Order: sequence, then structure tokens, then C-alpha cells
Amino acid sequence: MSALSFERLGKSYGDVTVVSDISLTINEGEFVSLLGPSGCGKTTILRMVAGLVQPSRGRILIGSDDITVLPPNKRGLGLVFQSYALFPHLTVYENVAFGLRRRKVAGAELDKRVKDALAMVRLANFGERYPRQLSGGQQQRVAIARALAPRPRVLLFDEPLSNLDAQLRDEMQIELKRLQRGLGITTLFVTHDQGEALSMSDRVGVMAKGVMQQFAKPEEIYHRPATGFVASFIGKPNRLAGTIASRQGKGGVLRLGDGIELPAASVDQPVGAKVDVVIRQEAIRLLNNTGASDGFQGTIVLRSFSGARVQYVVRLSGGIELVAETGSHGPNAALAPDTPVMLAVDADSVFAMPSEEAGI
Repeated sequence: MSALSFERLGKSYGDVTVVSDISLTINEGEFVSLLGPSGCGKTTILRMVAGLVQPSRGRILIGSDDITVLPPNKRGLGLVFQSYALFPHLTVYENVAFGLRRRKVAGAELDKRVKDALAMVRLANFGERYPRQLSGGQQQRVAIARALAPRPRVLLFDEPLSNLDAQLRDEMQIELKRLQRGLGITTLFVTHDQGEALSMSDRVGVMAKGVMQQFAKPEEIYHRPATGFVASFIGKPNRLAGTIASRQGKGGVLRLGDGIELPAASVDQPVGAKVDVVIRQEAIRLLNNTGASDGFQGTIVLRSFSGARVQYVVRLSGGIELVAETGSHGPNAALAPDTPVMLAVDADSVFAMPSEEAGI
């Protein structure tokens, strides 16, 4: 059964199209993220689902119910904003109860729902505190409890973790996923952080300029990007100018600079076409044998340590530079600048896209 679906959903402001006729289905109990850079249309979609923005065309359905023109309070949705939007003069209990009171829930039923919601987010003993007495993560959990208390059909998140520090953000990702799994509630999550989207979601929709570039499982988004934009947006890409040197079947060879050639498993452009070559940093392997015949000779220019990973800037012939990433405990974790190395990359990790897609 589909919990939430869009049928050719679009939004325009005058001649400017913000969301371009998107159709997709989110299944019951599924966690779906909309991912993309600022201005890609992801938040506009969420606001149309919430009833805060009216679509220019298309329909929004929950199950078989068309909610496209319903007011926000009639849609049966829970919405958690980027800002916690808690009332500072109300206790945690009263913040969670606020929406229920507006829905005329009272007495024992109200008390049960508030306490159940606070228990779900592990704040059962915090009802008498005020927001100023809570940490950022606790305040975010109160906002989630407030959204859950009315027992919504679908839960909407608008970049809810962006105001948290890195460690707390990681903890809240786990908390949110555990909560969503336990409740089985259909969830639409909007973010510009690919780590959040890939780690938390059952499926991810990657957007650019109002267009859904790919809607698939995180593993497919990462390993089998459908467009050049997805390949360059997901992961940590190297972007280089190149040309199509040859074609063979679905694949081909890409030429960089003054003669470096890389095999690519999938090439759509004709021989001679100028392309942007995308190679993810984590897909480049450092070879111990500097005399190996299946790699590219280079020299370490810069080393950057970031805890679990180490990044190297490696200069190849013709002045071409690539950034390669490796584990900080492996055999190549402590290479010094000016060290000669060999690099290798699998054809499946090399992507070619039309040059104009790089800035999409």
C-alpha cells in the first residue's frame, strides 16, 4: 500500500519552475529522503505536502485520499522544522500538548498521548522542565514528540539536524532511525547532507534544479548513479576535464590532459566529445608497487589526516592532480609529500558527463 504519492507534482513562480512535474510513491512505513543542494526544490516539495505551499499542478495523495487542497490541519501530518520552534514559556509537557489541545483533545486522553510521545523519545521524566533547561538534542526530541503526539499518518522532517553539532547529529540520526523503525511511520526527510540521507533512508531522491535525478535505494544511488549530477554530487568527487578517446560496447576510454587514459564502464557520449570526468576520492587505490603496470605514476603533494581517513593530493603527469582517500590504519596511511606512488581506479568508479552538467 502506498502511504504518500505525488502525481506530476509541480510548482512555478511566474516563468520560474521550482519543482518540475515529479511523480513518485512512498510506501507504508518507508523512510525516504529528498537530497540536493540549496534551491533544488526539495523543501518546496515538503512544504507542498504539508499544505504550506499550494502546487501549481499535480496531486498529492495519502493512500487513496487526495490532500492537494486540504488545509494543513486537515492532512493528518506531523512536521518537524529545522528550528525547534518550542514555546520558551511552556514546559516540555505543555509544548507537546499544544497541538493536541488545538485539536480538542483533553483529559486522560491528552495526558496519555503526551506521556506516550515523551516516552517514545526517551524524555519521560522531562515533562516539567522548560526548553532553556534542555540540550539541543533534547529540544529536538521534544519537537519530534510534539509531532508524534497527534498520531500523524505521515511524518515530515525539514532539515531537523542541521543546527546540531557533529557528534550530536550522528547520535540523533540513530535515534530517529530507531524511532521510525519502531513506530513504522511513513517518513519524508529533507536534507542537503548526503551522509544523513544515505545512512537513514530506505530510498533517496536526489534533486537538482527542480528535477528528480534519481530515486532509488542508497546503495544504488552510490554505486550506480543514474546521471552525471548524481555521480558528482554523491561521495567525494574529483572533477577533471577530458574527452572520449574510444568506445567499446557500453564502456569506453576517457583521455585526461596530455595522454592519461582511464577506462569507464559506461560511456554515453560519442568519440571526441568533451566531458567532465568524475572519480570519487574513495574509489582511488594507492598501490604499494610503484612499478605496477596497471596504474598511474604520481607523486604525493599533500597529506591531510582526518581521523578514520587520510586524504592525499597526488600529482600525475602534465600537472593533473587527484585527491585519493584511504584508511588511517592501512599500509599507505603515513606517506610523506614527494613520495612516488601508483594509483589505480576501477572502471565502474569512473563517470563521464556532459560539461554543462557539472554546474547543474
